[in-house]
Amino acid sequence: MSAFGQIFKRSLLQIVRRPIYWVGIFLLPLFCILFLTSLMQEGLPVKAPAGIVDADGTSMSRQISQQLAGMQMVDVVETPESYTQGRHLVQEGTIYGFFLIPDNFEADLLAGRGPAITFYTNMTYYVPASLLYKTFKTTALYTKAGVASTVAESVGFSGDAAAMLMPVNINVRGLGNPELNYAIYLCNSFVPCVIQLMILLITCFSLGQEIKYGSSVRLMQTARGSVLRAVTAKLLPQTLLWWVIVIFMESWLFGWQGYPMHGSWWWLTLSQLMFVLASQGFGLLIFAALPNLRLSLTLCALSGILSFSIAAFSFPVQSMYGAVAIFSYILPIRYNYLIYVDQALNGIDIYYSRLWYVAYIIFMLAPLPLLPRLRKALLRPVYIP
Repeated sequence: MSAFGQIFKRSLLQIVRRPIYWVGIFLLPLFCILFLTSLMQEGLPVKAPAGIVDADGTSMSRQISQQLAGMQMVDVVETPESYTQGRHLVQEGTIYGFFLIPDNFEADLLAGRGPAITFYTNMTYYVPASLLYKTFKTTALYTKAGVASTVAESVGFSGDAAAMLMPVNINVRGLGNPELNYAIYLCNSFVPCVIQLMILLITCFSLGQEIKYGSSVRLMQTARGSVLRAVTAKLLPQTLLWWVIVIFMESWLFGWQGYPMHGSWWWLTLSQLMFVLASQGFGLLIFAALPNLRLSLTLCALSGILSFSIAAFSFPVQSMYGAVAIFSYILPIRYNYLIYVDQALNGIDIYYSRLWYVAYIIFMLAPLPLLPRLRKALLRPVYIP
């Protein structure tokens, strides 16, 4: 058997014999894929538990309470009698927020004294609290518009009161995701980010174990002194397994779950395959720069976790501080997300995504200048716990 084949077989046997590879390559990514898609099966979280504090108790306040209870995203499960009781329910986690109608609300409103409607949300639970905030604000605006329309009619306004309150009609269209399906955003960004994190960790772990147990010398001897042959044959079995995972992810999300695909399957599949190679190149770059198991794993975990925030899934790069925004462009997941948006959601020509594929290639080639440093570390292994 050739030197490449011997190292490939040895690496494959290590994957089969070590449970940590099974967990990192198969169990965690598959669990993440199935968990997120089942959790977001409805597309958008609905019926977040909330409360209404009606301190006025008039017909107008009861009408507002009925309007709020009829909203799709709210489930009014509590009717606390005071602000203090509502605050306790929020702190206990029974509800995520409450809507407060003050004393003498109707009387002050009819007298033109401008009463204030207040709503409170627990932003510790960001998603349900944001949905409640949106619903509370909508209810408050509808209430204000309804009262203004009634007052205008009572003073003899003969025209269309609704046209006066809203002279310009707003037609909102969600481009790329017209159904406002939360799962389309969440699953297609967070799942690849989890896979990138596991690729980084497994890449550094597999090479770090060689140095830890002193087997890197035998690895280099089998590779006949070629660090490129040793690393390529060592990581190739992992690459093939990661390709199976990302193709399953793509088939599950866009095939079984029916997420929108307005572009080419082939270009998106190529993106997923290159994404694996780019993530491995990024992990290899980190390990070649820091050929220490503990330090490299720490740096991979840090960069992988920060990818969830600085890869600009939900917060645009243009709004970040410049010193922070630059880090979004040194992560492979950023380009995976941009290609997904271009090809799957927008369906634009591949010409406009060509630079993102070039970025993948740069990540693949980035470790090459540091391979001599890695070769020295493999030939003279020094394990620092």
